[in-house]
Amino acid sequence: ATRCACRLEPSLRFAQTRYTSRPYAKLSEFLCLRSCWQRGLCGYRWPRQTGSEFPDCPALGPDGLDALADDDGIVCLPAVLGERPAADRLVELLAAAWGDDWTAAEQQRLLDSVGYRDLGLQAWLENAFFEQHCKLFHHRPFIWHVWDGLRGGFSALLQYHRLDHRTLEKLTYAYLGDWIQRQEHAARAGEDGAQERVAAARNLQRELVKILAGEKPYDIFVRSKPLEKQPLGWNPDLDDGVRLNIRPFLTAKDVRQKGAGVLRWRPNVKWEKDRGRDVESAPWFGVFGGERVNDWHLGLGEKRGA
Repeated sequence: ATRCACRLEPSLRFAQTRYTSRPYAKLSEFLCLRSCWQRGLCGYRWPRQTGSEFPDCPALGPDGLDALADDDGIVCLPAVLGERPAADRLVELLAAAWGDDWTAAEQQRLLDSVGYRDLGLQAWLENAFFEQHCKLFHHRPFIWHVWDGLRGGFSALLQYHRLDHRTLEKLTYAYLGDWIQRQEHAARAGEDGAQERVAAARNLQRELVKILAGEKPYDIFVRSKPLEKQPLGWNPDLDDGVRLNIRPFLTAKDVRQKGAGVLRWRPNVKWEKDRGRDVESAPWFGVFGGERVNDWHLGLGEKRGA
């Protein structure tokens, strides 16, 4: 872990403060691999890397990884739209973070820390990264894994803080559209499994189009905001938090896992009533009688009418 501490130190400090009282095998290696993915390819910056500082934790300077960060917060696992597969890009990033200390043995050691020693980076990204990420950050993930439900199909990791309407449109029509065209060409050439990949990708595209539009049940509901300030379509307010904004991706039709919608794994996110009662001046007091209801859907007509 010390070999790349200057670049990945925020994650390691998080590990030290979060897990000092419980056993967590090979945590430093685990966090190093995860941080390279989150910080590097997906372009996420820890608060201290944006100029913030805290007691005994001064702001950090450049870590040298920005040049390898994705420019739109969309990292596709297969090769799509001229971009290399995510696993190849991650190897390049790890090599940059470790410098001269990077070796094949080091890669195997990192994979061992996440339980994928003999399976490879691609398999870890496809099958385990998102679940591990959700659990580490208390089921409030800031990297979302969207897929079509088919092993070997379309799959992409999205940086939540950059996932605005325009970015989701780019995923839906540019990246996914390119994948569909290539699979259609493969199907015409008689390639095994290509037609199945086309069907799965088109199904995912239909669900993403519905999330973009935001008609219920693909809408976002924020109890603290009046009707006229509810988001129209996929135009989330990041300050409303992952819990509320992730709902359309989970209420979409399941592509594979029950309750996970178009996500690779279902984080433990619920929208049942919160404890306590709202004050009478709260926007939805008259509707819910003070109950802190979150599992509520609004149609586009209602929102536009307001």
